[in-house]
Amino acid sequence: MERRLLAGLEVSALGLGCMGMSDHYGVPDDTESLATIRRALDSGVTLLDTADMYGPFTNERLVGRAVAGRRDEVVVATKFGIERLPDGTVKGINGRPEYVRAACDASLLRLGVDHIDLYYQHRVDRQVPIEETWGALSELVAAGKVRHLGISEAAPGTVRRAHAVHPITAGQYEYSLFTRDIEDALLPTLRELGIGLVAYSPMGRGLLTGRIADTDALPSHDVRHLSPRFRRENLEANLALVDALRKLAADHGVTAAQLSLAWLLARGTDVVPIPGTKRRAYLDENLQALELELTGEQLAAIEAAVPAAAVAGERYDPPRMATVNI
Repeated sequence: MERRLLAGLEVSALGLGCMGMSDHYGVPDDTESLATIRRALDSGVTLLDTADMYGPFTNERLVGRAVAGRRDEVVVATKFGIERLPDGTVKGINGRPEYVRAACDASLLRLGVDHIDLYYQHRVDRQVPIEETWGALSELVAAGKVRHLGISEAAPGTVRRAHAVHPITAGQYEYSLFTRDIEDALLPTLRELGIGLVAYSPMGRGLLTGRIADTDALPSHDVRHLSPRFRRENLEANLALVDALRKLAADHGVTAAQLSLAWLLARGTDVVPIPGTKRRAYLDENLQALELELTGEQLAAIEAAVPAAAVAGERYDPPRMATVNI
């Protein structure tokens, strides 16, 4: 498995996003999810991504079960900041120092580990100066509870302020053929500061796999019902883009999912996609994308088939869009 560096933290070129195993997408299947995580480790994947709010809380426990006895093989990444109650209710964004400390201790307990390799601020709290939140995070590093710090969906200016308090190892942002706005200002900022990029939703929440044709077929509780890109008025235009991608993929003898990941992997060796799946078959399919080496001409053809400006609808609904780029 190819390795990449996130500001000095070595991880596999592809990580595994674990959120969908417990929350937001479809029905959980812990048996298959555990088998998928273990297959990923056997295949050389080292970066596992979770968060306290996934489940809520249950995804960290699942990851903890999966890595038990294999801790030295894994870079465990988790997040705090979106405060959720056990019944799933979202209380809001919390970046207060006392909450940072309590959230970290709770995650360590659920994961069953003595340190977190990469600890992200999941969303920025508008009510708390970033310097206060990151002061508390820096204390966690000094205490040995956390090894590296990350930030997610923060604006470039906020990234700079946080980085001045304690070095940021990775920024986690949505990045795919369907979501490329970070290329304008955010990605250049990360590269200027020497911060790696972990790309979540690298297949557009499943759209770029070519396996979603009708939102009505998704379970009623699936979070994609809230996404403007999956709404009927936008879905037809987006599926036309996916169809163009599928035709290109067929020319290469691969799937649309594999071509999407190969495009993202080619964006730079400081970019690490974390496609999420809870099924071994899809994990195996995703890992095969590492074998694709695309020429400049092929990359240009992919971008021409899926122009960023042609994607219909925002990636989140208005309440969730209000929590990003802060």
